[in-house]
Amino acid sequence: MRENERVTSATRQPETPAAGITPRLIATDLDGTLLRDDKSVSPRTVAALAAAEEAGIEVFFVTGRPARWMDVVSDHVHGHGLAICGNGAAVVDLHGGPGAHRFVKVRELARENALDAVGLLREAAPGTVYAVEQTYGFYQEPDYPKLHMEIPDNLAPAEDLLAEDGPGAAEPVLKILAYHPSIDPDAFLTLSRLAIGDRANVTRSSPSALLEISGPGVSKASTLALCCAERGISHEEVVAFGDMPNDVEMLTWAGQSYAMGNAHPDVIAAASGRTVANNDDGVAVVIERMLERL
Repeated sequence: MRENERVTSATRQPETPAAGITPRLIATDLDGTLLRDDKSVSPRTVAALAAAEEAGIEVFFVTGRPARWMDVVSDHVHGHGLAICGNGAAVVDLHGGPGAHRFVKVRELARENALDAVGLLREAAPGTVYAVEQTYGFYQEPDYPKLHMEIPDNLAPAEDLLAEDGPGAAEPVLKILAYHPSIDPDAFLTLSRLAIGDRANVTRSSPSALLEISGPGVSKASTLALCCAERGISHEEVVAFGDMPNDVEMLTWAGQSYAMGNAHPDVIAAASGRTVANNDDGVAVVIERMLERL
């Protein structure tokens, strides 16, 4: 999940690794990848996605966004209508449209683990503030900045929000968000992973020091692997696209993977290929070339 900021934009020709296996599924991140910086899906990209589906290749949107933020692509879900949201914490059926989505699979963050992560990170990085993302609700601490253009359902310390009898207690916790006002984003991610250890999975997709903390083993890659296994699709038959650290595992797992021209250095290192920036329709460029070879 990203804020409305650009990271960097670079224009270069796509690098297309040789592939002897016909792709069966395209897995693409949204912000900074499929979406342009104005959060639109370009006509060229819409046409490329439709052409892929027509060729028998499934398209999965795999994002850090919560389900309620999926209206930007709800008109382009095609066929199965499923999306992986919350960095793998949920598989959502978008057929009902905004506000009417259905959770198909939930991989929750246990409240005990979430409380441990908050406590460990409070000690390791004083000044960190938190928000809690649940299946339908969003809660935050009073000092958590207005990053997400929405009104929280409740304001309270994270320890109260995550208590067994806290607000939203009947809903699973999908992830917690941890924001620090002054630490370098990459340094904050490294520090947090060391502090939290195996109590939770920590990643980031924002250009600011905003971390996303999910259940142990929960990532875009692990949930995508589950969805592919249900369809009898191997990782070699998957083509993935991404731009930020929360995409690294997915790009490493997929048989073919592309870092966007505007991608974080860790993403470029993880991917097997590179395409042009999101504003230059980098996903569409690769899909068009891929379909020409089928």
